[in-house]
Order: sequence, then structure tokens, then C-alpha cells
Amino acid sequence: MGEKNLRVASVERETSETAVRLALTLDGSGQTQIDTGIGFFDHMLNLFAAHGQFDMELCCNGDLEVDGHHSVEDIGITMGQALRQALGDKRGIRRYGTFFLPMDETLVMVSLDISGRPFLVYEGGEMTPMIGGYDTELTEEFLRALAVHGGLTLHVKVLYGTNSHHKVEAIFKALGHALREAVSYDPRVTGVPSTKGSLA
Repeated sequence: MGEKNLRVASVERETSETAVRLALTLDGSGQTQIDTGIGFFDHMLNLFAAHGQFDMELCCNGDLEVDGHHSVEDIGITMGQALRQALGDKRGIRRYGTFFLPMDETLVMVSLDISGRPFLVYEGGEMTPMIGGYDTELTEEFLRALAVHGGLTLHVKVLYGTNSHHKVEAIFKALGHALREAVSYDPRVTGVPSTKGSLA
């Protein structure tokens, strides 16, 4: 399919609750500079980018004196918007990605479609309420915001496991791998990978 342009996006989102700045490169090498104010979430986003081979510069100043909800959700929104922007018309991409990721006693499956039809199915199972300063309920909020604003049909399931850290970490790693597969180019696809001719 010849030379491909580097797929990049830059998004800023500011509300009374958060200020988020994000630069995203889909065809990167996993280089990151991330500061959300939530240490464990920084770690998860670094893992997501490393396993997806995405370059990310992300800074969020949020109302963490309230809790992490607004910051995590708004980062998901911003990342979804950046993904849409970077993908452009989606010509030549594989579109689908599925990955099973084991982490010690935990096994997670992430399957997604860059469909333009946002939908989230999330089955995280039981988790401890907090991991460090991170509320584990926010994993679902992040994924929903990413799916809605990125135009993803996204299925995430913890098949089994006992350690909450392992479960959340496996989700973010598997998400990186599945999205990496879906955004990658298929040399046999010359247009938009849909019989409708559009992935709006």
C-alpha cells in the first residue's frame, strides 16, 4: 500500500473539573510522558501505551481533592477523541482486535471493533475497592468513555483471577495489544474495511 503517513493527534479538553492535554502517535514505539495525579493510573496508561506501541504525552490537572472519577473519565474521553482524530478515514486498517492476556493467576480477554458504533461490555468481576489511590470502579468508567468517544465496540472480560492489581493490569495490557492489532494496516485492504464503505 506504499508509504503511510504517521498517524498523530493532539487534543485538549478543559472543564471546571479537569484540564487534560494529550498528544498521541499510533505508529510509535511505546514512549510516554504521563502525569494524571493518580500513580496507579499512570502505571496502567504506561503499560497500555507500551503494549500497544503508542507514543503518548498526557497531562491531567483534575479535582483529585474530590476523587479520581472526573480525571479518569475525562482522560478516557480525550483518548477516544484522539484515537478518532489519528485514525482519520480508517482506510486500510484491520479494524478488529482480540487479545487474551495471562498475568500470574489472572486471565483477561479484550476484543474490539473500530466500528463507529460505541458499545461497552465489561465483566471485571469482584475487585478490592482501591489499589493505592485508584478506585477500581473507575476502570469501567475509563473504558466506557474511551469506547463512546473513540467509536469502539469494546468487550472486556476477566475470565478468572484473584488479585485485583493483576486483573486491572491485565485489562490495560490486553487493551493495548487488541487496539494495536485493530489500528494496524492490512496490506490487502485498500479502502475502508466495511462493506458499507464507511466506519462512521
